[in-house]
Amino acid sequence: MTPAQPTVLYIDDDPALARLVERGLRRLGMKVVPAASGTDGLERLKQGGIDVVALDQYMPGLDGLQTLERIMAIPGAPPVVFVTASQDSNIAVTALKAGAADYLVKDVRGDFIPLLQVAVDGALRQAALQQARDEAEAEVHASRDRYAALAAEREMLLREVNHRVGNSLQIIASLLHLQANSAAQDDVKAALTNAMGRVAAVAQVHRRLYTSQDLKSVLLNAYLDALLDDLRRSAEGNKMSRLTLKAEPIEIDPDRAVAIGIIVNELVMNAVKYAYPDCAGPIHVDLFAEDEDLALSIADNGVGFSSESDSKSDPRSTGMGQRIVSAMASKLEASVERDPNHAGTRIVVRFRRTRTPAPGAATAAAK
Repeated sequence: MTPAQPTVLYIDDDPALARLVERGLRRLGMKVVPAASGTDGLERLKQGGIDVVALDQYMPGLDGLQTLERIMAIPGAPPVVFVTASQDSNIAVTALKAGAADYLVKDVRGDFIPLLQVAVDGALRQAALQQARDEAEAEVHASRDRYAALAAEREMLLREVNHRVGNSLQIIASLLHLQANSAAQDDVKAALTNAMGRVAAVAQVHRRLYTSQDLKSVLLNAYLDALLDDLRRSAEGNKMSRLTLKAEPIEIDPDRAVAIGIIVNELVMNAVKYAYPDCAGPIHVDLFAEDEDLALSIADNGVGFSSESDSKSDPRSTGMGQRIVSAMASKLEASVERDPNHAGTRIVVRFRRTRTPAPGAATAAAK
């Protein structure tokens, strides 16, 4: 902010001209503090209260450029107007490069005093603008630092939440695994194994988020690889010795990863139960990109769809798996199709890489 009555430190070794400048600027509403040398001026600056410095070039001891250099080294130094009788433009250029706010040529009669007032006013406005700019930049940096600190804290809390949720779900999956191993009835064992796979599918997402650099996405191929490892260790693991995965490195948001994991769990378990009634057989999980879409394929070389349909008519089957796949496919806005040309059974799930925005969502976001 420009002061109502600015104080000008006038450094000049000509006392008569200094008195002339003091009277002239006082009439123009300014206060003038004279200094007879660069050294005296620097000492007066240490006392504070100076808004602008008017500085002559040719003085005994420190000349104007030397004094200017020392003024510029003072933190928060006031602006400097270089005032000299020299017509040498090189001095003007050097002074401006060294940090002077303005430059003007003086005369012994004081005709330059109105110009000095204009230069002082301009230097004050320029200094006020620079100060406002510096304060604004400092506030931006401070806000950015605060935001970065809050973001880091939020990320740490999210990692901790994902860690704890993942651990808790893993404990539940382990308990279901133990219970399935100890179950005597096949249908109870199968139900517990299915439940374990569903819980493990969700737990794996949280474990991935805990160890990932990006909390907003999951690397789908790594997630599915870990999920299939969990299935191989399940109560039905002896039937999954030939369970394989071929997946491209694709990132996807965590909610969609959960839905994909649950679909994979259901369809793999379905193949284990119905494709190879009496033995283990190959089950292939493939994930690949199709232009803007993604395709997930679960295939077996088993007895085929018609025989599986007969198996699914078993009164012990509740149809829960099919309902879960349909629900997760709806969440993904995905299509679920059977490949009629495959010798065994191949189910292909196609879905968008990202969720389709709801109608009007973009307009609402813009508002």
